[in-house]
Amino acid sequence: MPVIQWFPGHMAKARRVLQENAPLVDVILEIVDARCPVASSNTELMALVAHKTRIKILNKADLADPGATRAWVEHFRQRGELAVPLDAVKGTGAREVIVAIREAFAPKLAEWTAKGRKPRPARAMAVGIPNVGKSSAINRLVGSRKAVVGDKPGVTRGKQWIRIGGDVELMDMPGILVPKFEDQWDGVLLASIGAVKEEVFDQREVAGLLLPYFWAKRPESVRERFGLESIAPEPERNLEAIGRARGLIRAGGVVEDEKVAAMVLREFREGKVGRISLQVPPTSAGSTLTS
Repeated sequence: MPVIQWFPGHMAKARRVLQENAPLVDVILEIVDARCPVASSNTELMALVAHKTRIKILNKADLADPGATRAWVEHFRQRGELAVPLDAVKGTGAREVIVAIREAFAPKLAEWTAKGRKPRPARAMAVGIPNVGKSSAINRLVGSRKAVVGDKPGVTRGKQWIRIGGDVELMDMPGILVPKFEDQWDGVLLASIGAVKEEVFDQREVAGLLLPYFWAKRPESVRERFGLESIAPEPERNLEAIGRARGLIRAGGVVEDEKVAAMVLREFREGKVGRISLQVPPTSAGSTLTS
């Protein structure tokens, strides 16, 4: 199994950013990758805002298996957590996220109104580890309704707020999270979705681990994309077969296995191998890429 490291110094910075900004908002939007929603969540940092209302956004739902995503939504619901699938490219699910923010803020708004206080819009902050589509999700939620609110009394100077409709404001300086590997399989999953810099892991090892799983979930797609008729137990044989099928061969007839691995990972991330989820809830039927 490849050894993929995370960096505690980055965790310290992320902790500071989250602690500084959390008091300014009513709702935390935790954006995760729908294909591996547990691995792409930093539970240690999220524990810092456990007292806040949180909405888990399962982004890139268009790349995940629909059945697995539905199972995750139900899994989180049973745990008392609200989860909303989102396709930030097409916008599917954006309206549901806004509705969820309003509903989450409704009890506080009702309490203020009962006390005679002037109501204000709900304030939200989006956080997520790299490459879960945080910026795309924010842009989709804001859409054409973007309106910068600016500094507000009692809010740290320099913070910008974007109005979404008339009753929701989104902080225009989202929290910064970094991956935290509970075990090395989390590192493999995060490397698979592109949340880890390619310089810190061997793409051949990760692609080699993914291919048998792809074959089990989408054999026809693997045949079509990579030219494989079967999966060998040795990862290097699969990479070599793909390289020859796709013409990734250097002088002397040697397969460029690094380019092959990079291509396999890229086409998975772009959804060209089909809609594949790397994690499913513990109670769901079906295999999952795990240790």
